[in-house]
Amino acid sequence: MSKVHSRVSALRSSVTVGGVLLHLLPAVCLFALFSAVGILHVSSRVLVVDMGYRLSREEAESRVLTRENDRLKLELATLKAPGRLERVAREQLDMAMPRGGAVVSLSAEKPARGKGARAEAVDPAARQPSVRVAGRAGAGR
Repeated sequence: MSKVHSRVSALRSSVTVGGVLLHLLPAVCLFALFSAVGILHVSSRVLVVDMGYRLSREEAESRVLTRENDRLKLELATLKAPGRLERVAREQLDMAMPRGGAVVSLSAEKPARGKGARAEAVDPAARQPSVRVAGRAGAGR
């Protein structure tokens, strides 16, 4: 037993803390590397899932806003309908269609530019506007 005991004591004297740490260092580094890769993978997957939820919410909001936009376009078209505008003018604003000769449209010709424009501007009789009276075909309404 003394041989075994002497061998154990020889091994104890040759084994140091630095030697043990040196043997464990590759295993610890490998474990740390795998842990870091695992944490990075899990966090990236969590971010992808979160982005998917955000995208789904934004698409749902887009659909709601598109429906609202369509509804507002329909409402605008309804409000701008000529029949509705005429009814509102008659009932709420007490307006009526003008009589046959009440509408007069004046269209003045634009004066020409250049040297000849001054000669035309001097003669007021030459600038008489054309007069057009607008009648209504269905004036009996």
